Amino acid sequence: MTKSPSSSAQAAREAVAMRLREIRLDAGLTGRELAFRAGWHPAKTSRIENARTPPSDADVRRWCAACDAVDQAADIIAASRTAHSMWTEWRRTQRTGLRRLQESYVSLFQETRLFRVYASHLVPGLLQTEGYATALLSSITKFRHIPDDVEDAVKARLARSRVLQQGDHRFALVIEESVLRYQIGDAATMAGQLGHLLSVGSLPSVSLGVIPFATGARRVWPMETFHVYDEDLVSVELLSARATIRQPTEIGLYAKAFGELSRMALYGASARSLIVSAIEALDDICT
Repeated sequence: MTKSPSSSAQAAREAVAMRLREIRLDAGLTGRELAFRAGWHPAKTSRIENARTPPSDADVRRWCAACDAVDQAADIIAASRTAHSMWTEWRRTQRTGLRRLQESYVSLFQETRLFRVYASHLVPGLLQTEGYATALLSSITKFRHIPDDVEDAVKARLARSRVLQQGDHRFALVIEESVLRYQIGDAATMAGQLGHLLSVGSLPSVSLGVIPFATGARRVWPMETFHVYDEDLVSVELLSARATIRQPTEIGLYAKAFGELSRMALYGASARSLIVSAIEALDDICT
């Protein structure tokens, strides 16, 4: 079973808190004494040591200075920043709209050679059409009550998707059949999106697999959407936040899950048949 991304982020925060506590104990200071030297209330020391309040860079420097451990500050700050970046709330990254968030992925996409993507409920962003992306990002904008820059955000999303036909990137994508059936936008928008899947699935750099509803006893269960970028990073998308995982053992766990999901998927003509069936179902709705 994959570890909860939020629990992984919390474990990283707790590791930073434990390291700061050990520095205080090594210095022979009580929490109150450290607070006096650092110039803050003792309750703040307790909150930091119990991982309830993440320390700022300045907090770490003052903590280490108070414990005569200035040489350890840089490493702890780096660990704290990593822990903080593991869990990014959408409300923070989307507060000015969605365009900047789309653009923030560009360098990662350009640097990644092998993309492994699993999606259980939405067409992966790399494969979205303009109509589908517009419908989806419009829904997100309304749901989160954020500034409406959907038109620019869609342009940015489509621009970053050009990586599909550039360079020596490879793309292994596995989607649940439910992705084909959940209607985002109107029927015409969904039909266009499904037709695009038929086209993009034929690109030499793309492997597109579909796990059918009719799969027998599953080796792994449907799970949250996740992206594996080479062997360096995993991004997991949840309702409230994005989890960024960099620990090799956890990256390996998601890679293992992706391998199991891939072996359950249908490819080639069998996958196309499922997509065509979903298109035909839309035709039935419209008639």
